[in-house]
This record gives sequence, structure tokens and C-alpha cells, in this order.
Amino acid sequence: MEIINTLGRRKTSVARVYMKEGKGNITINKRDYKEFFPLATLQSKVLQAFELTETTGKYDVTVNVAGGGINGQAEAIRLGISRALVKVNEEHKPTLKVDGLMTRDPRMVERKKPGQPKARKKFQFSKR
Repeated sequence: MEIINTLGRRKTSVARVYMKEGKGNITINKRDYKEFFPLATLQSKVLQAFELTETTGKYDVTVNVAGGGINGQAEAIRLGISRALVKVNEEHKPTLKVDGLMTRDPRMVERKKPGQPKARKKFQFSKR
């Protein structure tokens, strides 16, 4: 099996995922995923796609992730891994789709408008 390359995005985070058959090693930005994400909730997000498809420990994953915060990065990696698993075996798609792992979360930060300090906040109004 050759290396499978996919992309996952969330907010401003972009994760490039490279997956190949192996022992289940997950490397994020040249560090182990447990070191990169010290919180158990973020580690479970990264592993969620493998647990749902019962492929834990079958693939080695290398990820380059940039931008955003740690939660956005974890969810971007999760989407990238899900897409890679579907490339390997198309039968995984319904299982992942039910839990919403095949959907790119489109929510982004709203842009700042001119004449306002932030996207929706207004400058203080003075009546007199």
C-alpha cells in the first residue's frame, strides 16, 4: 500500500495527513500525538475515526498541522484521518458519516466591519 495523502480543515487550522500501513504510530509535526496533545479529550478526537472503523493500530499516520488553536487542529486532523480511511476502504464512509466525521465544519470567524471595533460590537454611542 502506498502513502495516502489527505487534507483536513477546521476554522484556520490546516492538517496534511499522510497514512500508510504500519503499527499505529501517530506523529504530529515530528512529535508523538500524546506529546503534541497532552489533554485526553484531544487525543480521543484524533483516534475517534480509527475507533469507529475498528482500524486502531493498523496504520501509521504522519501529520503536518498549522494555524488555529489546539482544538481546531485536533478536529482538522480527525477530518483528514477520516478522509484517508475512506480512501483506503469506501465501506467506512457510512460509519464515519453517521457521527459527522466526514463533514467539514464550515464555521469561521466573522470578519470585522469598518466603523466598528469588532465584527458586531459598536463604538460607544453618545446621545449628547
